[in-house]
Amino acid sequence: MTTISLGYLGTALHAGCASAVARVLDAHEVEVDFVDADERELPSMLEEGAIDLLVSAWLPRDAALLQHGMRVLGTLYRPYYCWASFNGLSPIAALNAQDVDLVVAGRSDAERMNALLAQTPGLDGVSVEICDDAGLHAFVHTAHEEGRRVLVFLAQPHALFNHEAFQPVQDPRLSEEMEASLLVREAVAACADQDMLDELSEMTLGNKVMSALDYAIQIDGMDPEEAAEAWQRGRLVAR
Repeated sequence: MTTISLGYLGTALHAGCASAVARVLDAHEVEVDFVDADERELPSMLEEGAIDLLVSAWLPRDAALLQHGMRVLGTLYRPYYCWASFNGLSPIAALNAQDVDLVVAGRSDAERMNALLAQTPGLDGVSVEICDDAGLHAFVHTAHEEGRRVLVFLAQPHALFNHEAFQPVQDPRLSEEMEASLLVREAVAACADQDMLDELSEMTLGNKVMSALDYAIQIDGMDPEEAAEAWQRGRLVAR
């Protein structure tokens, strides 16, 4: 096999992950065709065979994608949803308006956040802001620098977690980790180099590296391939 179509969701996080995976494919002399996928179009693209290798599905959340002739090939990192803050806050059940004066989420997570807030009496009445996903990092940092006591709802990894002071806030409702897994088309796996498949199945990036990749692309302005090279050379560091 000389060419693989490598699909990923069109965000900085997933683009960085795809570029890191592509470096393994390159080492096995496989040409990579990157396929930037929209979340809504992804199932039909998989069904049509437009993607050979997907980076990545968050399982079990995205388990329905497996029905399109795909199978799991290793776990790259372990994402989870959480609250987080720069202020070292107490567990979510103990918080009130004296601890938090602004709750923030990206647009894609707003529905999930609002459902949790409705079950969190102590935060009733606290101001809530929903911003574009790509603008979450800038919005949260600006609010924090202005002295706001900000609580953020988001998925880890994220560029914000590349700052060591930004830490999760305990909430037992959000304790479940997912597995960010590579999905490979069964027909492709049947004829691919086994050594390459083995290397991909053992590949691990981890949440810390993923947050650093996201930061490098979103904030430092690196292109995904440049960020992946920096990771491979050990040059990605937490702020």
